[in-house]
Amino acid sequence: MSALLTVSNLSVDLPGAGRVVDGVSLDVRPGEVLSIVGESGAGKSVLARSLLGLTQRDGRVAADALEFDGRDMRRAGQRAWRGLRGSEIGLVLQDALQSLDPLRTVSAEVGETLQIQRVPRRERRPRVVEALGRAGLPDGSALLPRRSGELSGGMRQRVLIASAIVGGARLIIADEPTTALDATVAARILDLLRELAAGGAAVIFITHDLAAVRRTADRVAVMEGGRLIEQGDAAAVLGSPAHPTTRALLAAIPHGAKPTAHSPGDALITARGLVRRYASTTAVDGADVDVHAGETVGVVGESGSGKSTLARLLIGAERADAGSVERSANRVRLVPQDPLGSFDPRHTVRKILSLSRREGGATPEELMERVGLDAGLLARRPARLSGGQRQRVAIARALAARPDVLVCDEPVSALDVTTQAGILDLLLDLQRRDGLAMVFISHDLAVVRQVSDRVLVMKNGRVVETGPTERVYADPQDPFTRELIAAG
Repeated sequence: MSALLTVSNLSVDLPGAGRVVDGVSLDVRPGEVLSIVGESGAGKSVLARSLLGLTQRDGRVAADALEFDGRDMRRAGQRAWRGLRGSEIGLVLQDALQSLDPLRTVSAEVGETLQIQRVPRRERRPRVVEALGRAGLPDGSALLPRRSGELSGGMRQRVLIASAIVGGARLIIADEPTTALDATVAARILDLLRELAAGGAAVIFITHDLAAVRRTADRVAVMEGGRLIEQGDAAAVLGSPAHPTTRALLAAIPHGAKPTAHSPGDALITARGLVRRYASTTAVDGADVDVHAGETVGVVGESGSGKSTLARLLIGAERADAGSVERSANRVRLVPQDPLGSFDPRHTVRKILSLSRREGGATPEELMERVGLDAGLLARRPARLSGGQRQRVAIARALAARPDVLVCDEPVSALDVTTQAGILDLLLDLQRRDGLAMVFISHDLAVVRQVSDRVLVMKNGRVVETGPTERVYADPQDPFTRELIAAG
């Protein structure tokens, strides 16, 4: 079958950034999934936007060929690109909460493409409901009047997919669609991408998650520094990679148990019967948690299971409606999922660390050394740091308070595999050197297995299973735990 999209020697220059995509050639056919992988900053998302005509207005795009269904798009104007977007090419972005307008209903969001196509109003509703059903939301009629803030993360992602396919798009570009999703929801999204390809669509799946690539892709293209450095059949590339970067990406995938198990010391946090309610919703429902010196307690569960609320209760950021938390630890500190949102953007890294420093504690320079960062970054503000650098600064800020316990809430969920591996190694090294206790919250079961001595599994606010990590992974007792581990 001939290619639906053909790209040859594509280069993209952006103002202030220079050449971001450099000489990329690829094609994708109806019925297949092409996965584009690489570290953050490799150029994957810029490539995706260029295939939708979204960089052509502000940047300089050149190519020997840029064809969609035989149409030469190299000199196409914005009107021609708008004619393709939605109706022929659909885009699914990573951050569904930011991508969906919080003031618009699901009906308006998904139906926008049909409105642009001037589909009669009476025909839009059934087509929107049908698209929601294809995206894995069978009760589409009930969702039509709801807004994004009323939906779970997985539901929002499926609404984005429905928006991408409702107009009959034949090419779906999914840019990191599963990054912030728990294992069971992510598995359903990946299955949906395969179903779309089986139905005749061409799918470009952009990700840093090579485990997802194994499950989904027919072919793989690896990017580094704006270039494609390796591409081919998925089984061949992942099974016998030719390029050192591809081998490094595969080596960074979390696998196996924690390298060194710790014998637990004294109890630093003892929580019993914790309950936290928000209006009519019970976010945490009777949770018991023990955290001992020198150990890591992993907490896993679906989105909305109560993991982050439990974290806030353990650090004292929120008060439980029932139950108790006893802390013999002098200091408990949080490492957040989104460090950029937790930093004052006006402050330099030096000031961020200085404000958290306890008397007699490490200097900003010493803290930067402990987390593997150059002291030259102290003069920068958070927006000028990479994702991995920001996460290390967040860890350094927590260490500035000389904590006994670190509570890490999804600290690596938005990072590529090599950056993620560096952060995990850092946390394990800090635990070995300083004897820190950690609570490590994540939707990624492989990551939790790699760092945890014990694991708690949460569902609907309750702890449904707990025990030594390897015992729970090898012989889960609760049906939900078995489902979660199978999906991961």
